[in-house]
Amino acid sequence: MTVWPAEDESWKFVSKLSGDITGGSDPKTQLERENHKTQNPSKSLKQGSDFYPGKGISSLSRWSHLIRSYLSQGASREALLAYSGFRRKGVYLLGLAPLVLKACAALSTVKHGKALHAESVKNGVDFDVMIGTSLVCMYAKCGDVVDSRKVFDYMPERNVVTWNAMICGYLKNGDGKSAVLLFEKMSIRTAVTWIEMIDGFAKSGDTGTARRFFDDVPSESRNVVTWTVMVDGYASNGEMEAAREVFEGMPERNFFAWSSMISGYCKKSNVREARAIFDQIPVRNLVNWNSLISGYAQNGFSEEALEAFGKMQAEGFEPDEVTIASVLSACSQLGLLDAGKKVHHMINRKGIKLNQFVLNGLVDMYSKCGDLANARLIFEGMPHRNCACWNSMISGFAVHGQSREALEFFNRMEDSHEKPDEITFLSVLSACAHGGFVSAGLEIFSRMEKYGLITGIKHYGCLIDLLGRAGRIKEAYDLVKRMPMKPNDAVWGALLGACRVHLDMEMADQVVEEIAKADPNISSGCDSQYVLLSNIYAASDRWEKAEKMRMKMVNKGFQKTPGCSSIMLGNTSE
Repeated sequence: MTVWPAEDESWKFVSKLSGDITGGSDPKTQLERENHKTQNPSKSLKQGSDFYPGKGISSLSRWSHLIRSYLSQGASREALLAYSGFRRKGVYLLGLAPLVLKACAALSTVKHGKALHAESVKNGVDFDVMIGTSLVCMYAKCGDVVDSRKVFDYMPERNVVTWNAMICGYLKNGDGKSAVLLFEKMSIRTAVTWIEMIDGFAKSGDTGTARRFFDDVPSESRNVVTWTVMVDGYASNGEMEAAREVFEGMPERNFFAWSSMISGYCKKSNVREARAIFDQIPVRNLVNWNSLISGYAQNGFSEEALEAFGKMQAEGFEPDEVTIASVLSACSQLGLLDAGKKVHHMINRKGIKLNQFVLNGLVDMYSKCGDLANARLIFEGMPHRNCACWNSMISGFAVHGQSREALEFFNRMEDSHEKPDEITFLSVLSACAHGGFVSAGLEIFSRMEKYGLITGIKHYGCLIDLLGRAGRIKEAYDLVKRMPMKPNDAVWGALLGACRVHLDMEMADQVVEEIAKADPNISSGCDSQYVLLSNIYAASDRWEKAEKMRMKMVNKGFQKTPGCSSIMLGNTSE
């Protein structure tokens, strides 16, 4: 629970904001003067260049439209730049402040928000309810809930929107106790108040408290949105039985309730039930289609994702950025370069916004499909590169045998100050193994601790493969013995594979003893190790042992797993 500073400390907060601009006059006097101005509107509005609504009506309309346009497109940075250009003309318009504060909140730029707060204090409009509420929101969304509460406390007039904003701020910053205390003090509560409480606790994982608030919602405030946030709260936390119970009890359902159920089942890998829910929707919209296509792609049902995409278009729906990102993922999983290129052409033809997810999807698709030239072209043109797109490039180079390029990109990633994750290290270690970069691989493996990453069995598997390929089998074996976790089939398989390549029979026998010791009742999941061992014996002309190994496989019922290939016939995958 948040502990608030004493009143005299609180005044220092406003003093700091206003003093830099007003020359440090006594904050209480300043605030009293400004409060007096709000009681006398005709005197409170400056008639000079700084603030004069009468002069600025047309300007307000134009600039408000421009900034709103930027915000609706998610271009918060451009909205701030537009406002900065406007302010350089020496004009301050009260009506723009809430919009600009919204942009600050979206970018989490508390510094710009405080500058605008100071401007409001200077111009005597910081006690305006709309501006005050926007400041409460801005500070909370920037993670500064203490200053958010200070602004809330100093507001001479608050409406229910202000209270809701403060409650939302507490919940978003994990302070549920303060949110409840404020909720209990409210004299008037709207449907939004109840929705904020339900949604806030559900998003923090406390579905029990969220449900108690849901059950307490008065009938006049219970609407389709209150039902939907409860359904979504359960579904987001994987509690699909509870979500289904609330969903079935809904008097009416909106598009988001249907999509929450589809997404929830997909997150639980229950794609069949997700499809059953989708098929029940009386009238579908793009959000519903996106939930289904995304769920298919995330669960590896790539062909079904592409089929759903085709049906969606046949029903007249235009894809958006969410659709495209999911479809590109499906193309990546299937290795369908031609289909991926068609999606890329569709993006250009329809003018779909190239946001971070779409650009990442394009890089990943081209990388996985082996078109590294196009992947790199898109990558180099990206205004911002996150960990996912770096991983796509490094993995693409590693998988397609360009180990040197994978190492180069890994070094570039570190130089760009983008923190690598476990997937990054897995990809670059694999590249080192296939490229024979033993020293680099060992050095990179040691860097995981520097980034605070947990070394998993797959990372150890790559390192053992690296040492084994280089013929350093004894070092690889010693590493297996020192591993902090139990070796799995892949680790033993990598070691046996190295024994086969380098015909190290003594180590092969030792590995088999270790496997038998670890699991005397070895199952059919390890038949690849028997095949490897049989091949090792055969390659070293130890035919009797090779035959014995094959007989063991027959007696245990092992069968060779048949291989399969994927080819393109026309426009279909076979």
